[in-house]
This record gives sequence, structure tokens and C-alpha cells, in this order.
Amino acid sequence: MANITSIAEAFFDACETGQGWSGCSEYCTPDATFAAQAEPLAGVTTLEGYCEWMKGLLTFVPDGKYDLKSFATDTERASVCAYAVFHGTHTGEGGPLPPTGKSTATDYVYVMTFEGDKIHHMTKIWNADWALRELGWTA
Repeated sequence: MANITSIAEAFFDACETGQGWSGCSEYCTPDATFAAQAEPLAGVTTLEGYCEWMKGLLTFVPDGKYDLKSFATDTERASVCAYAVFHGTHTGEGGPLPPTGKSTATDYVYVMTFEGDKIHHMTKIWNADWALRELGWTA
């Protein structure tokens, strides 16, 4: 089996730095799926869609960055989990509201499941309500 840990690390960095699908696709199956139980991602069902969503997010949260806290590989189940904290301030145009100047520091987890040496599904676990309130997007 390929080193899924290094593949997952490369994907994680590409995705979290806003490289979009063009920077992430080499680590994924073409039909890779995506799931999250978070309202802002309700309609996103493909990993391509999520990678593009992250790219878009970083246009209105231009200082967005991650602080990786843990990375774990389960070779028996061909999956890798990444736990990080996203930090960013809503200062850019193009978001759901005009820039609020507010910041967030929000925890999230990626669970990446592999098919051979490619990610074929990813689930994001994220408290979107917390992040949106911190950015001033909800009451």
C-alpha cells in the first residue's frame, strides 16, 4: 500500500491553503465524495466541490491559516484523520456579507478514506455555527 499518510498530508496542505481542485486532484479519485453536517456545506457532496469552496473562503478570509494539532493514520481501515484549528479574519470582499473585521479560531477534523493511494471520500467535522458567529455572520 502507498504511504497514505504522506498523501493525506500533501492533500491537507493543498486544500487548506486554497489551491482548489487543481492543486488537490492529484491526491484524490476523480469521483471522490465529501460529507459534512454543517449548513454552509449542505450542498457540497464532492471533494472537488469542497476544495473549490475552501479556495473561495480564502478570498474573503485572506489571512486564513491552519494550525495542525494531530495527524493519525489507520492503515487497517485505509483512513487518515487530521485535527486542526482554523484561524482567520473576514476582511475580504465576496463573502456572504460585507467584511466584518471579525476573527475566528475554530476546531475541525478531516477524515480521509483511501482507495489504494487516492482519497475517495472525506468527511469534515466542524462546528460551523461557532465559526459563523465569531465572524459576525449570525446573530
